[in-house]
Amino acid sequence: MEAKKVWFVTGASNGLGLALVRKLLADGNQVAATSRNLQSLVEKVGTPSGTFLPLAVDLTDNGNVRDAIAACVNHFGRIDVVVNNAGFGLIGTVEELTDREVKDNFNVNVFGALNVIRNAAPHLRQQRSGHILNIASIGGYAGGFPGFGIYCATKFAMAGFTEGLAEEMSDFGVYATVVYPGYFRTNFLSKDAIKTAAVPIAAYTRARASEQAHLEQIAGNQPNDPEKAAEVLIEVSKLETPPVHFFLGEDAYALANQKTSLIQQTMAEHEKLGTSTKYQ
Repeated sequence: MEAKKVWFVTGASNGLGLALVRKLLADGNQVAATSRNLQSLVEKVGTPSGTFLPLAVDLTDNGNVRDAIAACVNHFGRIDVVVNNAGFGLIGTVEELTDREVKDNFNVNVFGALNVIRNAAPHLRQQRSGHILNIASIGGYAGGFPGFGIYCATKFAMAGFTEGLAEEMSDFGVYATVVYPGYFRTNFLSKDAIKTAAVPIAAYTRARASEQAHLEQIAGNQPNDPEKAAEVLIEVSKLETPPVHFFLGEDAYALANQKTSLIQQTMAEHEKLGTSTKYQ
């Protein structure tokens, strides 16, 4: 009989996080789920029980995150799978976004995830088992989208620290995976969820066109189903040797292959110049 696990999922009141929590509970797992809005989480999933622990958490507050991890361990006795799913999209060119706008995006998407990892890692390390799933974006591998440079940078950062984390935790039987989802039909691109530059610069016409396309055309028409994504993530958690990098969706695969081909082509074209640096 398959052993059920204790999951800790951030950003659980909407989108992929909500789909994952519901699927996990339906499968008999124990889940601690976080949201900035506790009431919304309770209304959509349920009140605290022997299998579900809803938590109001500010991921940018390390002490708040520490208390949430402790509450999960106290409630369920352990923690097995951590899913860093919380985050928000930011549209704006590198020039026009303010220092505050950029830092707010990094504080949630990057430092919030690091707060969770920092406080969950001791428990995983001491029990010598576990899995950390960091939900990035295909924009964390292929960032060539005008107006999305800063958001992509937060997801590139997540990919970078996941690679290091996977090596650091491997001695303790703990795995780390960065997940690169493509476009999923959630509220991620809704005007209430995604943020845009407070002071846009009119000259960036391609960025404005990209912004309009995402908010008015792509939103609501994304090709991927979050319910199926939840099932896939659960299957990834069951793999004997989970991958460090995992692409999610046909569109993610297409963009990743395009980026990989471009890198290989560029390296081949400039190999002589790029390798001309050693001492003679």
